[in-house]
Parts: sequence; C-alpha cells; structure tokens
Amino acid sequence: MSLTLPEITKQIHSEDIRKVMEKNFNTILPIWAPMQLAWLNGAYRTFKDYEKFMIVMFLMMKTFDTYSKNLVMLNFDEFFDQNMVEIETINITELSKNLNIPKETARRKIIELEELGTVKRINKKIIIDRHTWPNIKPEDSIKRMSYFLSNLSNMCVEEGLISAPIKSERLVETSKKHFSLIWSLYYDMQMPMLLNHKKLYGDLETFHVCGTCISNDALHTKKADISKMSKELYLEKYFSSDSKHFTGVNAMSISDITGIPRATVIRKLNKLIKLKFLKIDNKKHYSSGGVHTKKLLAVQKIVFDRLSIFAARVYHLSSIK
Repeated sequence: MSLTLPEITKQIHSEDIRKVMEKNFNTILPIWAPMQLAWLNGAYRTFKDYEKFMIVMFLMMKTFDTYSKNLVMLNFDEFFDQNMVEIETINITELSKNLNIPKETARRKIIELEELGTVKRINKKIIIDRHTWPNIKPEDSIKRMSYFLSNLSNMCVEEGLISAPIKSERLVETSKKHFSLIWSLYYDMQMPMLLNHKKLYGDLETFHVCGTCISNDALHTKKADISKMSKELYLEKYFSSDSKHFTGVNAMSISDITGIPRATVIRKLNKLIKLKFLKIDNKKHYSSGGVHTKKLLAVQKIVFDRLSIFAARVYHLSSIK
C-alpha cells in the first residue's frame, strides 16, 4: 500500500501553533492543567518517589535517543512486548547534572532501584525490568494527550492553520504507530517541566500539591464564559482575586488525588501558604494565591513552547496515511 505523504507547503509550524495557544490560553488551560495533573499522579505513584521516577525516565530518554540515532522506530505493541529494555551505562555524574540532584542521592536511588528489581545488571548489560512498574504503560496518557491535541486542532482550524480538525482516535492511532518517536518527544517536553518546577518550588512534591490546587481552580473556570475574556483578566479573576466564586480543595482530597501521604501534603501546604503560592479559607480549602503569577507563567511558557513543537510533530505524522 502506498503512503499518502503530507504536502510540504501545507505543513504546520510550531511557531504558528504557539500563537494559537497564546490566543486561546483561557480555553486551553482548563484542559491542559487537569491532564498534566493526571500524568503527575501516575508519575508519583510509580515509585512514590519523584527522583526514582526521573532517573528511570532519563534512562528511557537515552534509550529512545539511541533508537532514533540508529533509525529504529517501535510501535506501541513492539515496545511493550519487551519485558526488559536495555539501556546505556549509568553515569552517576551525568544523572546528577541533568536531574539536578546530588551525586550521593543519585547513587543511592540507583541502588534502591536495583533492590526493587527495576534496574538489573545481566551479562554486562544494564536493563530496565518493566514488570516492576507496570503502571508506566501510558495507555491513559496517550488518550488524554490525543484528546487535548484534538481540541487544539479545532482552534488551529479556526485560525486557518489546518483545513480540518484531527479526531482523537486518529491521534491515538498515530501515537501508537510511532510510539518510540512520539514518546521521546513527550519526555523531551515533560522532563524540563519537572526540572523547572522543582527549581521554582524547591521539590516536586510541593509542586504536585500546588498544581492540584491550581488544576482545581482551572477546572472551575470551565463553567464560566471565559472565551471573550483577556488572558490578564482571566488570570486576575480566577487565580488571583480574593473573591473567587468557587470552592478550593482540602488536604485530604489533595492526598487522595495525588497519592502523597496526608502528613506530607499538610507540610507542603503550610510551606505554600507561607510562600504565598496558595491561599486558605475559613473552611481549610486551598486555592491559588496569585502572588507568583509571573513566575508561574514564565515556567508555563517554556512548557507551552515545547508543547507546540510536540503538537506540530504529531500533527505532521498524523497526516501520513
């Protein structure tokens, strides 16, 4: 069967997608924030330890990069039919530098991953055993991302970037067909997101707790008429104002949503209140504080820049039939 190749003159550029995202920020955020929270929840639950997850994620990124350099592309089933994935040698200094963790911490986490059986050394090879972390199989993440990209494609149609919206089902099919390439691009987007938020908040558990509150705020805005509202007014009214017309989220709910122990959640909430990232009402419900909006938007800009690159690549691949 012959391929239907995309027309070069009609290819969509990441810079144009980025402009669409900025123009439709109010509509995008209520979809994007809960989707990212769901991914964070899964990431944390994998090992109950962000540093372990990021180490495995980094090693997988290096493996995906090796596939790409050798012109190897695996579909979803081919990749997950392998119970073990061979990785390159583990360089503690490289891990420490790229993940911004002390060398001793990186070394200790590798030992703990070996004790869990996640990382194994077999006949001079280093492999990752997926039996020890089955929930990393990203069926739900692919569906959520495809839903988001489908919604974004509708906005791109309205702006004249593409002629017709792309259905979620088509995007799921594309993601699974080109899995090793697309998931490499996905991790290239998510890893800087984790590292930049860690730098902003001090640790990823604090970011996760704060992100849960911000996601709750964003979800509430879906019920309002925000399409004609400027980005500045939207952020002021729903994320900064003291007179919000919706309920925040309590510590127990945050713990249930994230999987982070309640005692840790309370400790992180106290930190976030002190730093004015969050507000608390008289019923002990937490919501975004609005004080650090500029800092948060600066990090979000980097995420959206990479997201636009990711979207352009996926749309391009989905046009190949």
